[in-house]
Amino acid sequence: MKTSLVANLLYKSNLNYTHLAIGTPAEWKRKLKEPKWKKPRGVKQRNKALEWLRSNRANKNDEGIIFFADDDNTYSVELFNEMRTIKGVGVWPVGLVGGLLVEKPLINSKGKVIGWNSAWRPERPFPVDMAGFAINLKVLHNHPNAAFSWDVSRGYQESAILSQVTTVEQLEPMADNCSKVYVWHTRTEDPILKAEEKLKNRGLRSDMNIEV
Repeated sequence: MKTSLVANLLYKSNLNYTHLAIGTPAEWKRKLKEPKWKKPRGVKQRNKALEWLRSNRANKNDEGIIFFADDDNTYSVELFNEMRTIKGVGVWPVGLVGGLLVEKPLINSKGKVIGWNSAWRPERPFPVDMAGFAINLKVLHNHPNAAFSWDVSRGYQESAILSQVTTVEQLEPMADNCSKVYVWHTRTEDPILKAEEKLKNRGLRSDMNIEV
């Protein structure tokens, strides 16, 4: 469901936006003690966004770039400036991901992607982080059934969508031929709030009437 916290954040951003919200089916929700990687996350939400784009930006003159931003990444404005030039599917390096300082596409002398330096499951068809690619809206319209999947292994969501819309040979290297980092997987960790737990046990909260 939509929350006022997200609504207010969007309102204050001064960006043009459409606020979408859809819940994860109960059977795919992670149980309390299950590890975060146990079940796929964001599938329903990303597919809802793709569905909205197909319905509301379906005119042949509509232009745009699809990028799946995350709350645990840090972005340079330069990344968004570069995205505007993508004609198909663009890729670039991502910092602090997959156990590496930088995970990136490998580029040959002709400016083509020929592989990746990826330490985690490098056998993936597209061993790239969700923050490491963007898709031109026209590509989405040319592949009306492309979507994220519930039935892929951990770390394969990126490959699931990219395999439906492009090939490695068609990828467009961005960020100065993938030599610069404009996005970092900085992550957000659950804070340790022992004092807050004591308040909750007394029926109180420190954030009463405050957006945090």
